[in-house]
This record gives sequence, C-alpha cells and structure tokens, in this order.
Amino acid sequence: QVQLVESGGGSVQAGRSLRLSCTTSGVTPSTDAIAWFRQVPGKAREGVAAIYITFGHSYYANSVKGRFTISQDNAKNTVYLQMNNLQPEDTAMYYCAAASSVGEMFCGGGDAGQDYCNVFGYWGQGTQVTVSS
Repeated sequence: QVQLVESGGGSVQAGRSLRLSCTTSGVTPSTDAIAWFRQVPGKAREGVAAIYITFGHSYYANSVKGRFTISQDNAKNTVYLQMNNLQPEDTAMYYCAAASSVGEMFCGGGDAGQDYCNVFGYWGQGTQVTVSS
C-alpha cells in the first residue's frame, strides 16, 4: 500500500523560503513519479511540480517555475519541494501525490521546454503553507 507523509509546512513572510518533505512507502516500480499539488479552499487542486523517479527529471507549473525546485533522495525515500521567494498567492494546503492509473492529472514544463503529463491518485494528508505580505 502506497503511503505518503508530508512535513515542513508553516507560516512565513513574503520573500522567504520553505522546504516541504514527502516521505514515501509502498511505492512500486509502476509508481514512476511523485508530484506536489496545492489547494486553496473553494478552488480546484493545482499541480505544482513533479519528478520522474527513474531519471530524476523534474517538471513545473508556470506559476512556480524559477522559484520552486523538486528533488528526491532515494536513500531516504523522500521527495522535497524547495520553495523560494514565497508570495501570498502561494498560500495553500500542499499535498504530495504518487502516480497511478487513475486520479488527477498534472502537466508541467521541463528545463528543456518539454511538456510532461501524468495522473496521480495516491495522496498524503497535506501540509499547510501560509505566506503573509
């Protein structure tokens, strides 16, 4: 059974940084990607970044490109989301998700300009990020 546990959320002022962690267990070779989504109450969940586990390729939503970095530590079964220059509009509940055959789709752009889409159906409980101006 796939389990995802997020940590690292908190309250910061605009311009500061936070690093979120997602510790995974039960991930199989078919779970080829981990993503971060975020959700504001009353709005749809938004994909933020994803990392392709096998090769470490990363992909981002335009809204966070250049500010957020997703990375992985395979020895610790952990995926990180480094968030720099946070803005009030980044305030949301942040969820870690693992790829599956059914779920919510995330499409993002890579460093070489390529697009990447995948479906994510395993979810953590979320961690709150609040950015004040």
